Amino acid sequence: GLSPQGLMASAKGLPRSIPLILAVFATAGLLPSIVFALGEEIGWRGFLVPELAKMTSFTKTALISGTAWSVYHFPLILFANYNNSGAPRWYALLVFTWMVVAVSFVIAWLRLKSGSLWTAVILHASHNLFIQDIFDPLTKDRGITKYVTTEFGVGLALVYSVAAWYCWRRRGELAQG
Repeated sequence: GLSPQGLMASAKGLPRSIPLILAVFATAGLLPSIVFALGEEIGWRGFLVPELAKMTSFTKTALISGTAWSVYHFPLILFANYNNSGAPRWYALLVFTWMVVAVSFVIAWLRLKSGSLWTAVILHASHNLFIQDIFDPLTKDRGITKYVTTEFGVGLALVYSVAAWYCWRRRGELAQG
């Protein structure tokens, strides 16, 4: 299948350039990822965010849509194998919720600023592709890894928190109501 390891194996005899292999994987892998992200984004940022933005502030729009989006994933974390990090479920729920609410500030800002659903779809698809399909499989478990990496680790939550703060500070650039 299309995976970093599969690409490496199929590159026998070719120069082993990790950046080139990742670029090919990112390009080819983005299309299927867009299909899956589009299914969620039509509801979250295509409908919910613009409707909330008509009724309330940007901050509340991002908080409400982010909370709903995270709760939507709870059954997958609790009852399926979505939390594949190995972190305890309580930790995965807490950090995943933090991460999703933080990235909701970014995605809502991009959606409202651009007026396009595609900004949200591309960010969501890129997130899924790079985190789930590229970085996670290439990360070696060092014990604490499950608490820092993946969608269930504090590292990504912190990065998205900085991006959320940046977008929140620029909320005045968005059209009102």
